Amino acid sequence: MLFRSLASAAIVVASVVGASAADISGAGATFPFPLYAKWAEAYKKDTGNGLNYQAIGSGGGIKAILAKTVTFGASDIPQTLENQAKSGLIQWPMVMGGIVAVVNIDGVKSGDIVIDGATLANIYLGNIKSWDDAAIKKLNPDAKLPSAPITVVHRADGSGTTFNFTNYLDKVSPDWHDKVGVSQSPEWPAGVGAKGNDGVAGTVGQTKGAIGYVEYAYAKQQKLTYTDMINQDGKKVEPTVPAFQSAAANAKWSEATGYYEVLTNEPGAASWPLTAATFILMYKEPVDKAASAEALKFFDWAFASGDKMAEDLDYIPMPAAVVAMIKQTWAGQIKTK
Repeated sequence: MLFRSLASAAIVVASVVGASAADISGAGATFPFPLYAKWAEAYKKDTGNGLNYQAIGSGGGIKAILAKTVTFGASDIPQTLENQAKSGLIQWPMVMGGIVAVVNIDGVKSGDIVIDGATLANIYLGNIKSWDDAAIKKLNPDAKLPSAPITVVHRADGSGTTFNFTNYLDKVSPDWHDKVGVSQSPEWPAGVGAKGNDGVAGTVGQTKGAIGYVEYAYAKQQKLTYTDMINQDGKKVEPTVPAFQSAAANAKWSEATGYYEVLTNEPGAASWPLTAATFILMYKEPVDKAASAEALKFFDWAFASGDKMAEDLDYIPMPAAVVAMIKQTWAGQIKTK
């Protein structure tokens, strides 16, 4: 069971790995938190070293690393090379995964209904207010949809999951592009806010008629009902590892300046339209070089030993060729001595 609040999430990670002054410190995205918690436990058993990771959202992770209160920040919002240069940071992708729309509708199970980008945008714009709206019924002619109001649930904190979600809606809906755009903290036209992926998952799970968006591991572990989607190729797809992999295969990491890559609405008949990468941020010239060296040992271990754990939670590990590139980046740009 995932943790019900960001505060408890942070405490559990610290206690699992036996947090101490010598532990590696990081903060940020809730998207990869289930995996980072699993890696932390295994790393502690393998090496005796701990990871104290605070799941406070991507916006919080960026603030924490800029304030130099942690050794690394974690964010699902890729930073441009210009922004990295301004702050003296370097970023790299750690893992990839899928974002899903989750609903709480009586009688509806995962995969029973499908939604497309335009309809999802209209729900979040507040234009579609009931589950029996004509646009939803057109996509789901055989589904038994109630004439119940839709409760829209979104993130209340600065969120990389939100960045990727709004990036997708911006690509598929001109109305969304004109009225809201892409943001980690947009001015939401409708709905109620909750903190973290776990907060959105919990609110949807407790609210009849609700819809939200979360990283797939949260939907799976909390047994939430997720929808299928219509992708860029017009094909109905389920949120599965092969569908995430199909979208992730479009990433051209060797050509991505500063590893800047967004994986929403990728082409391919099998591609899941809401796929995303999550990134690590560290200083090129860290204040505490020893701490940064320890952090890189953890990330090296995760790349070498963590793929099976990632796959067990339905994340997509980085390809071996990309990992080799990332390690060259570490060696050439992060000064740990």
